[in-house]
Amino acid sequence: MRYIFENFEFDSASFVLTKSGKTLAIRHNEAKLLTFLLEQAGNVLSKEDILSQVWQNKVVSEQAVFQNISHLRSLFGVDAIKTFSKRGYRFELEIETAYEDIFPIEKVPHSILQPQAKIPANKNYYWLALFLVSLVIFILVLNFKTDTKQTNAGSVIKLAYLPFIGLQDEAKIHFEDNSHFDFTELAHINTTHFTNSIELEYLSLAKKHPVVLTGELRTHQKLIYLNFLIKGPFAQWQGQLSGVSVEIISQQLQQHLNQLFIYDLLNKPQSLEIKQAKLSIAHKQAAKDLINLGQLIDVYIEMDDLERAMVMADKLANIAFEQGDVQQIGNALLLQSEILTRKHLYDLSSHKLTLAIKEFKKINDLKRQADALFVQSWLDHQRDDYAAVKKSLLKSAKLSFDATDITRELDALTYLSVMAHKHHQENDKYLYLQQAENKMKAYQLATYHFAVVPFHYAIFSKKPSDKELHYKHVLEFTVLTPEHWTAQNSRRRLMKHYIKQERLEEAQVLVDSLTTDNPQNSFLKTVLAQAKKQSDVFNSYAKRTFEQARLAGNKELSLDVALLLCSEPNSLINYDFYSQYIHENSTKQWRKNNETKLLPLNL
Repeated sequence: MRYIFENFEFDSASFVLTKSGKTLAIRHNEAKLLTFLLEQAGNVLSKEDILSQVWQNKVVSEQAVFQNISHLRSLFGVDAIKTFSKRGYRFELEIETAYEDIFPIEKVPHSILQPQAKIPANKNYYWLALFLVSLVIFILVLNFKTDTKQTNAGSVIKLAYLPFIGLQDEAKIHFEDNSHFDFTELAHINTTHFTNSIELEYLSLAKKHPVVLTGELRTHQKLIYLNFLIKGPFAQWQGQLSGVSVEIISQQLQQHLNQLFIYDLLNKPQSLEIKQAKLSIAHKQAAKDLINLGQLIDVYIEMDDLERAMVMADKLANIAFEQGDVQQIGNALLLQSEILTRKHLYDLSSHKLTLAIKEFKKINDLKRQADALFVQSWLDHQRDDYAAVKKSLLKSAKLSFDATDITRELDALTYLSVMAHKHHQENDKYLYLQQAENKMKAYQLATYHFAVVPFHYAIFSKKPSDKELHYKHVLEFTVLTPEHWTAQNSRRRLMKHYIKQERLEEAQVLVDSLTTDNPQNSFLKTVLAQAKKQSDVFNSYAKRTFEQARLAGNKELSLDVALLLCSEPNSLINYDFYSQYIHENSTKQWRKNNETKLLPLNL
């Protein structure tokens, strides 16, 4: 029997599946299962029925059914096979045609296989056909030329840049337009102010200049070092370069930035899988570009693929050693430390940090030394050694101050406040938060920076009413930067608080204030719909949140909403799909944080 549905065709006799005429790979048991689902289209088939029909007398677990259903859904879409809780599965796609071959190939009559007599062609039809073919070819060639021109024009990278800081005017980098780049210098903008308040300042530039480059130069022992950062609508890209002159660094930077995939990552949300694929290709094409390799390692870490991450981190260290690149050797050691920490190998991680600091000292990189000490403080916390935590973070803050890196300095102080709270050091937790606030005032930072103060006060508070007040203050500080991490976290916690107290009208006001369509905001709408028992609205927002979170590479949020979907007793929800996603993607830390929710669902 041949079945046609959407743009698929399936032959249940030969087990051949095609899509738009192209043959797709399908395993034998999956083909048998698909045959059963199509034969019984409209009926709900229990797991017992499927096991009996597909696996017959073989002893297999129900997991086999689940895995084969999941693979069929990956071929036809998650809604192609509907799960009925405790009942079974039903094929949902409309079958356009179901028919048997009139002449199976082994029974085709001999006369049909014989060549047919040629029909004399009418000469007028011949010339008409020739004219039409020529016309089609002409149009295709014209379109190809137009597309080529557009592609060539589109390959010129438009890049706005702020004057790089750190060196005297005569040693600064100046960019000139060329066949690869269309540069726009934003000389009227204070680079230091932009860097310190990038969340706010970028918003004023984004419409006209969606991709903005900035950087800082420094010298040490006759070498010049560059830290650069590119800010885009959906991501940032950063790296380090070094050379004997600004001209060489400028050439290196432009060579690196002349990779179109970078702007693809900056200008569109990308799932972790897509990022990994693009970075892998970029690494193969430019194996010696250590910035690409470092970014690839970061993505592997985000994906919790720690084995591949460590292999690539070792590769980064080896190539950097061959090139004599001390900066990248230190970066590789930092990445190795992060991987080992995630594997709970704290002593090995601390050893890598010690080695990284030695490398960064060789080139007087104060910022990366500060980063290593910041990470060390967390390892000290794991040993329950508050004195060591305090020492590491105060040294990190001092190095950041010496490097005039305000953001790193404030991060160290506020994190020390949190660590003091965790270790029940009541005086210190307020002392260092107050120090951070005083420095924000002295540095005359943008208002959104101050949001971290009430956010931490909310963490310290014990009464829900006090927490609510502090979270509201956070939202006041972030009116102009509503997507800042403190605002997103405060809204989520306020939503949970309102729902717990059944203050749904206030929760609705919180949702109504949202103007940006992003996964975090969609999640708030999802949990509110769940609280209001609006099943259809919940289903719609939950599925949208899941897809947005996956597209944005936000694994934790995608897991959160998948867990929400699994907890809903709703036949419209594909429980198997989302439970399998949790099974395949959840990290140990996420499972630990959600243990009480996972246990009742047997996840």
